[in-house]
Parts: sequence; structure tokens; C-alpha cells
Amino acid sequence: MDDDPPKTSLTGSLSVGRAAVVLVLFVAAVATLVAVGTRPSVSGVPSSAQTTVPTTTPTTVPAGGSTTTTAAATTTTAAATTTTHQSHKGKGAASSTTTTVPHSTVSVAVANATTTNGLAAHYTTVVGAGGWMMKTPLDAATSETTSAVYYAPGFAPEAATIAASIGVKPAQVLPVSSATPVSGISGIDVVVVIGQDLASTSGT
Repeated sequence: MDDDPPKTSLTGSLSVGRAAVVLVLFVAAVATLVAVGTRPSVSGVPSSAQTTVPTTTPTTVPAGGSTTTTAAATTTTAAATTTTHQSHKGKGAASSTTTTVPHSTVSVAVANATTTNGLAAHYTTVVGAGGWMMKTPLDAATSETTSAVYYAPGFAPEAATIAASIGVKPAQVLPVSSATPVSGISGIDVVVVIGQDLASTSGT
């Protein structure tokens, strides 16, 4: 009885063929990883990607052939994460802090700049109704046609409020200076000068 012919050449061809297939798959996987790793990321958009290639790819040859194991290095590709923080501030936007001073802490003096008697006392009562700290009524050094409200440094808002309450125009709200027609007003926060325009409407 004759022995079967040897299968060494056939088995060897199968091993080489399968090894070639594994090699081609490995090269394709590496090429894909390189493409993913070099892909540009969009600026300002957080992104995170992770790709892992299996560590081993076993290939077994049957019928007594040797087992070939091809090891592939595990490759991890992580895309950089970028976070963009932007701060926008509207052009021309202005912020201000307003501090309200209690009326009772603001000293106010009313001066009569007309020939009509009792005007300073009358407007001291009118202005005092707003809760201001009223001083003794005064007489102005000169006669004035137009009423005005003068303020010491830092008391412009309070002067504007008082002026509006008695009908004095905003253009006549002025800082205290050498032109203020009242003497002896040192230390007073707001000085109201009653002119002829208010004298005719006072009803006194």
C-alpha cells in the first residue's frame, strides 16, 4: 500500500497567503490611523476622538500547520480639545452708579433777589416740603430777573431736583462761583436765588 503524497507545499502556500492577507489588513489599518491623526480640527469647537486597534490578530493554519500570530501595536489617537472663551462688550455701553443722598442731609438756603418782600421765606417753605435741611432765608446782593439754583461741588443732582420742583430751568442750575449773587453761603450745599420770574408766580 502506497503512502499519501506529502502536503507540505500546499500547507506552506496557505500559510504564506494568509500571512499576506493579515499584512495587507495591518497596513490598511495603520494608514487609516494616520489619516485620522492628521485630520485638522475646527478651531473653537471642542472635539475628542479615540481610535484603538486590536492588539493581536491570530491566524491559525489547520492540518498540523504552525500557528502564526501577528502583533499590531495599539495606537490611540486623541484629537486636541480646544475651548474658546470670548467676551463681548457692546460699543458705546456705559455703566454708572448712582448714590442717593438723603434730602435731610443736604443744606439749602433760599435768597430773595427781588424787591418783593417775603419771597425767600415763602420758597423756603416750598422747597422744605421736599425734606431738605433748610437754612435761614437770605437776601441776595443784587436783583435778578431770572431765578437760578447754585450748587457746591458734588451736589449737582440735588440742585437739579430742587430746581425742577420750583420751575427753574435746567440751564439755570449752576455751580457756586464768584458770580453767585449771595454772600455768606460758605458751607451751604445748594443756594436757591429767587428772581423776578418766580416772584410773579409765587402768589405772595
